[in-house]
Order: sequence, then C-alpha cells, then structure tokens
Amino acid sequence: MACKVRYSPMAIKDMDEIWDGVLKVSCDYDTADRYVNDLADEIAKKKTAPRAGIPLYYRGLFTGFYSVNFKAYKAFYRIIDNHIEVIRVLLAKMDYLKVLFGSQTDGSQG
Repeated sequence: MACKVRYSPMAIKDMDEIWDGVLKVSCDYDTADRYVNDLADEIAKKKTAPRAGIPLYYRGLFTGFYSVNFKAYKAFYRIIDNHIEVIRVLLAKMDYLKVLFGSQTDGSQG
C-alpha cells in the first residue's frame, strides 16, 4: 500500500520560497510552477518505498529522517504510520543538520 505524503507548515513555506526564487530568476510563472511540481513529484516517488530515501545519520546514529535530492535541494521527511511527513525542503549546500536539529549539532553541551 502506498503512503500518503503530508507537508509540514515549514515545508510548505520552503516550497513557496523555492517557487518565489525560481520565479525571480526565470521571470516565468510556468517555469516556477514546473520546478516546484517536479520537486513534489520526486518526493511523491517515495510513496511506494518510503525507506528508499537517503537515510540521515548524525554521529553514526540514524536520525529518523530520510531525504530526497532534487537539483539544488534536499527534501527531508520521516515515516509516520503510513504517511511520509515532509519536514523541510532546504538547499543541499546549507548546514541542514543545524537547521533540522538546532544547536544540538554545534558540539556545545546543552
């Protein structure tokens, strides 16, 4: 049975910002629509095999997150019951561990 895909409010905001960025560069609404739709389609491919995403490890431990790569972006999701919950969609070159987990990744004691 295929999973359903849900987007967190932050992931929806991320997708909106990606759309805005593509529009700014391309000056074309259709290009922005196509880019974000293609990104969503890439995420949706995981509905039949959600664990086929790239598992995210930190210090050798599985974080519970998987990712999907699409061009300059990584979509991070976790599997909850029979749902794929997309948490964030971030630029692959950014410090996404810090964005996802905050100061826990900076080596300081909390």
